[in-house]
Amino acid sequence: MENPSTPASTDVLRGSLACVGLGMTLGSHLTPLARSHIVQSDVVFAGLSDGIVEAWLQRMHPDVRSLQSYYREGKSRQTTYREWVEVMMTELRAGKRVCGVFYGHPGIFAWSPHKVIETARAEGYAAHMEPGISAEDCLYADLGIDPGRFGCQHFEASQLLLFERRLDTAGYVVLWQVGHVGDRSLARFTTGPAYRQVLVDLLSQDYPLDHEVIVYRAATLPIQQPRVRRVALRELPHIELPAEETVVLPPARTLTPNRAVQARLAELDALEEAGVPA
Repeated sequence: MENPSTPASTDVLRGSLACVGLGMTLGSHLTPLARSHIVQSDVVFAGLSDGIVEAWLQRMHPDVRSLQSYYREGKSRQTTYREWVEVMMTELRAGKRVCGVFYGHPGIFAWSPHKVIETARAEGYAAHMEPGISAEDCLYADLGIDPGRFGCQHFEASQLLLFERRLDTAGYVVLWQVGHVGDRSLARFTTGPAYRQVLVDLLSQDYPLDHEVIVYRAATLPIQQPRVRRVALRELPHIELPAEETVVLPPARTLTPNRAVQARLAELDALEEAGVPA
């Protein structure tokens, strides 16, 4: 008996997979290459953040299947994401050209696109990820942040709580998914103020409680503006904070010169100026 998860013939291997990013703002962020993957596919799976965006996608292809119905309060998101992989692989194994469409960038804070591409390639199928404009890209533009100026660290908020990480307070620190920080079950859509207080208590080891933080959400519709709020760190547990919003901690101290390394580089410069190979 054949294993149903294994392609039965070379015909099935004609299937292909592309995971593409729709960008953050409806319509304006879709690249021509991502559009071509959508239009030329046999079936499209949509992991999008907004029903309006999903309806817009349905105008581009006659067979768009929403992945949102797999979510359920109390159900682990990891279970949901594995189901996403399996439904896409089922169509791929049937020899179809499959396109997974995800909001933002399909490889950022998105487990399923990485996993389905890994699985598809392991089974011998052509699989490709096409990047999109992410919330991070919008954040830099909307907040006027150049990550190359002081440096920028990014953390998933729960990971920052659960593991020992070192924060560089001379640069920007960006915390994602603060709205359900501390949810170890992966089954809740939000967590309450007490969970955010644990995060604030941790951050207060490196930042003063009156340090101004930025709460940010990118615009998803052309008629919207990005949402930007500035609050003191101590206020973070007490404000409304959906999972889609991101918390940015601006630098809390100035850069400290590394005198030893600067002196070493000065010696190398002097050798080069003297014509001595460094």
